[in-house]
Amino acid sequence: MDIDALRSFIAFVDTGSFTRAAKQICRTQSAISMQMKKLEQEANQRLFIKKGRNLSLTTEGQVLVSYARRILALHDDVLAEFATVKHNRPLIIGCPDDYVVSVLPKIIQLIQDKTPNQKFRIHCDNTVKLRIMLDNGEIDLAIITRAPESQEGYLLQNDKAVWVYYGNHELLTQPTLPLILFEEDCKVHCAAVDGLDKINRKYNIICISPSATAIKAIIKNGTGIGAMVASTVPDDFTIIKDPSLPHLAAVDIVLALTSNPHPHYTAAEVAHLSALYRHSILEVPLAEVRVLHQ
Repeated sequence: MDIDALRSFIAFVDTGSFTRAAKQICRTQSAISMQMKKLEQEANQRLFIKKGRNLSLTTEGQVLVSYARRILALHDDVLAEFATVKHNRPLIIGCPDDYVVSVLPKIIQLIQDKTPNQKFRIHCDNTVKLRIMLDNGEIDLAIITRAPESQEGYLLQNDKAVWVYYGNHELLTQPTLPLILFEEDCKVHCAAVDGLDKINRKYNIICISPSATAIKAIIKNGTGIGAMVASTVPDDFTIIKDPSLPHLAAVDIVLALTSNPHPHYTAAEVAHLSALYRHSILEVPLAEVRVLHQ
């Protein structure tokens, strides 16, 4: 049976009048009359009987009241459940492996402060692939690296790429630098290789990996030197300040949003989230932290 017709039917039962029922559900009396005729046709029963100037329910109409209330209750419960599922679905966040330790935990904490029951799914990949996933609507948010002149995403923090090693300064004196780098589509990888090429410094890329864990473990083994974003450098690594090595690029870490956002994290919410993040790392009053879309 038609849900709208059942709703009109119950409105009539509750008010005792088509006039009042029509006002309650914002329909005309003629529209309700048509719905009642349709209900009678579907039920193949007379639902109303005229008593004087008024309409009353027949026995069959009284039977329908109980069923109609249950049908409407179930219908409304289902819609409410769907709405709850939609708004409480996991927030899917993309994050490069190198930001999993340095940036992601603070983002998760800030989101949990706002929506304590929010669930998450984390997808780790490089910035290039995360952009594709954002465009395809496969993830809701992504922590990515952009060039400082770009306007992409919502700024989390300014940073820079640096050269690093672990406890083996002799690596820098080798005629051919042994390099351990992220994949070729990483901005830091490109900056390192281009910089060395421009000064004609010989190098040998002995390992490439998308995994920050793998990169850091191999560097820690003393195998070679690496290039990474400064905020992701482990405390026990040494940042190389050798002027013979090329300067690496400045970068921005930003929070990017898909075009069809999660119900809880629209553009305004993500802009506010990025401002809270900057406040947390800069330790300045929140009022002084501008909400930037840059």
